[in-house]
Amino acid sequence: MNKIKTNCLPALIGSLPMKDHRKATELMLSCTPEIPLWVQLPIYSEEGMMTQFLPGFPGITIKDEKIFIDTESSNFEQEFLSFFEDYLLLSETGTDISNSRFAMTTETAKGFFELINILTCKLLEKKEMPFAIKGQVTGPITFCTSVTDQNGRAIFYNDQLKDAAIKHLAMKAKWQVQQFAKFNCPTFIFLDEPVLAGFGTSAFITITRKDAEDALNEIIDTIHAEGGLAGIHVCANTEWPILLESSVDIISFDAYSFFDKFILYPEQIKQFMEKGGLLAWGIVPTDNLKTIEKESVKSLLTKWNLQALQLEKIGLTMETIMSQTMITPSCGTGSLPLNLATKVLELTRGVADELREQLV
Repeated sequence: MNKIKTNCLPALIGSLPMKDHRKATELMLSCTPEIPLWVQLPIYSEEGMMTQFLPGFPGITIKDEKIFIDTESSNFEQEFLSFFEDYLLLSETGTDISNSRFAMTTETAKGFFELINILTCKLLEKKEMPFAIKGQVTGPITFCTSVTDQNGRAIFYNDQLKDAAIKHLAMKAKWQVQQFAKFNCPTFIFLDEPVLAGFGTSAFITITRKDAEDALNEIIDTIHAEGGLAGIHVCANTEWPILLESSVDIISFDAYSFFDKFILYPEQIKQFMEKGGLLAWGIVPTDNLKTIEKESVKSLLTKWNLQALQLEKIGLTMETIMSQTMITPSCGTGSLPLNLATKVLELTRGVADELREQLV
């Protein structure tokens, strides 16, 4: 595992409640210039969690405003074959993927290209580059249980489609790492996995731990092979050992609401951090308007310190905890009023600044 030290730097989860990608990117940069990300604006349907990463996948069909994979269409088999031919060519021969079917598009990921343009200008002007850059893809469990075929059946339960989807997402992640490589700073690619919050419940009873591990590891391994660091974001509770015992570099969790569940696995947390793992503490709430309104930098700092003390009690030094911490919102802010989304970003920056002063 790459033992990078993030030293309580702030970072964000991708979504913002705005219409203008340039302004959204500038707002993000005003709060997290050290670890910028490409913004997602869910007000646009093409930037939804599934839609944004579908381009290039075989069998995409839109009917009655619904998007699904039509395996019964006359040209599906040829599309599916072409998909795997492209995948094998690009993954096994080292062929440039920058203009392949796996490239992100300006139609679905305008925020990505806004960030690239800004960073390219900084590079040309020989300005200081960020500490790291953050990208993201929808995680394979969430993607495969949300995207369906023509019969409304999740593609997770079709082994061929699931395999194709995992490889598709892995290549989307690979493409991002390659695009960011020219900026000569670490790249973090997060897998956004809200569905993992339902792991083990009746809704996903047929999904085994091995299913989850295999899907996640294929993408994590692809990110690592390109020199990137892999993160997984879960915005509620889950079976944390699945992540803590994996090869993921960063675990992004809702520390505000679910730290009491996370800390139930002290040995796994200790081992994860001792091997260099990073924690992206979602200490700034995003899921309740009144909660956001009442919280302050001081109150959240107190909450974080109490949580950090619990990690100290399991045998980690405060130096280790702080050096392997990032401060983040608990989730994206795309569904919030803009004034509260802005407050979330400002709180994230404020808590990080206060903690970083303790490092000096």
